Amino acid sequence: MLDVTDLVTAYGKIEALKGVSLQVEGGKITCLLGPNGAGKTTLMMTIAGVLQPRRGSIRLKGAELAGLSPARIVSQGVALVPENRLVFPHMSVYENLLAGAYQRHDKAGVNADIERMYARFPQLHERSEQMAGTLSGGEQQMLAVARALMSQPRLLLMDEPSLGLAPLIVAEIFNIIAELNRDGTTIFLVEQNAHMALQVAHQFFLMEQGRITFKGTPGQLAEDEVIQRAYLGTRRAAG
Repeated sequence: MLDVTDLVTAYGKIEALKGVSLQVEGGKITCLLGPNGAGKTTLMMTIAGVLQPRRGSIRLKGAELAGLSPARIVSQGVALVPENRLVFPHMSVYENLLAGAYQRHDKAGVNADIERMYARFPQLHERSEQMAGTLSGGEQQMLAVARALMSQPRLLLMDEPSLGLAPLIVAEIFNIIAELNRDGTTIFLVEQNAHMALQVAHQFFLMEQGRITFKGTPGQLAEDEVIQRAYLGTRRAAG
């Protein structure tokens, strides 16, 4: 569904992405792991059009996205749930959801989708008139996801959705991710919680220093000794 080929993105003279190539299969959850500073968020921001690549290709079902504005990329069916949530703090929950549908002109459809978001996220329904900045971290993450879904994306980009959340809330967020995927949404997930990602993802990539250094299934990831030590704890002896 999404094909990234030889992507280079730089901050001035410093290349954060050094020829990244990967594929996100339609209907599946693909997870990108990597240490802080590896370039994961840069990749997400480049796919979403917030950053422009110096070189390379980003194709969604064959259509080139590289060089398009963020608004055009949203119109092509790609939505980003950014790191640290970044809801509009001085707008209500309801207004945040409306903002997610800013490119849509089907008022009845937008209203129906807001009701669907309220059904999927009951906490948001209860707080529909509350300012988003006053929500808990978990509620803000749910709002960020719901706001992105309001654009009716074919591909949902999620950058560190578990960051800074309590373990019970992290489990709830990953249940939501799995549910969205079962409902047909393709998800490209950046995540450092490899244990949780292993429960939902179909394919993994590892990024280190701006390059992809691993591609594999959950089983292959769990069996790789280097990744086992770095992301899943010390490998246990067989027996």
